[in-house]
Amino acid sequence: MCPLCDNTGWKPIEDNGTRRVVRCDCWRESVGRQRLDESKIPKRYQHCTLGNFAAYNESLQHAQAAARRVADAFPAVTHGLLLEGQPGVGKTHLAVAVLKQVIQTTGARGLFYDTRDLLRIIRSTYDPSIRTTELEILRPVMTADLIVLDDLGAEKTSEWVDETMNLIVNTRYNERRVTIFTSNYLDIPDDTDPNSLLFRIGFRMRSRLHEMCEFLQLDGADYRELPTNGGVDDLMTLWKMRRKTLPSRAGRQARAQLREPAVRDGKADLKWPGGRAGS
Repeated sequence: MCPLCDNTGWKPIEDNGTRRVVRCDCWRESVGRQRLDESKIPKRYQHCTLGNFAAYNESLQHAQAAARRVADAFPAVTHGLLLEGQPGVGKTHLAVAVLKQVIQTTGARGLFYDTRDLLRIIRSTYDPSIRTTELEILRPVMTADLIVLDDLGAEKTSEWVDETMNLIVNTRYNERRVTIFTSNYLDIPDDTDPNSLLFRIGFRMRSRLHEMCEFLQLDGADYRELPTNGGVDDLMTLWKMRRKTLPSRAGRQARAQLREPAVRDGKADLKWPGGRAGS
């Protein structure tokens, strides 16, 4: 029996001399537990919190602070997050941590989906033996207060994939619903590089994401390579070893910039030794 509300879910309070009732803390906790169970967070990530995220360098600290701002301010937030970086740097950890805190503290309806798994489930509804309809899967994804779409861009591209993902993103964009994305693909302005986010999702979706989300690039070690009983010092060592490979990634970004023509004297400067177009 809750001593504040006698299990009614409403507790009395005094507000400027006026007595009224508000939702009791026990009700919020109960709803939060129920909705957390319904959020589809994988068991592997159920331990993730903002407090146990290892932020051992500036980029990770910046991402952790941005994630904390979203979690603490929800639902009074206008932008979600797009967390990008190499595998194993903690993108999914941060995304799940925000989702968990929001559900537990506000009772919001939240969902977690690996993008490929979501598309697989939607595609399965086309099987006549499956009694779940496409709309039954899509409706909660498009209407949830907060959703995490993990591994954006990892799905095999096709016209159906593009249409389905654009429907989800565009609906949430129009309704101003907060979304958190993670992706292994960098946001570089190159639609010909298969390793760029633009190549994977297209101009239309990328444009909406830039208005919907704060883009954050995480740079760190792959925690999956961490030795048994390893700690933050080991992550630092692995991170420094990984940074030695950064020039190749930077070179890819530089090549992308070469493809962005600048206009000078009415002619496009292609930024290569051959000079301007038409010269």
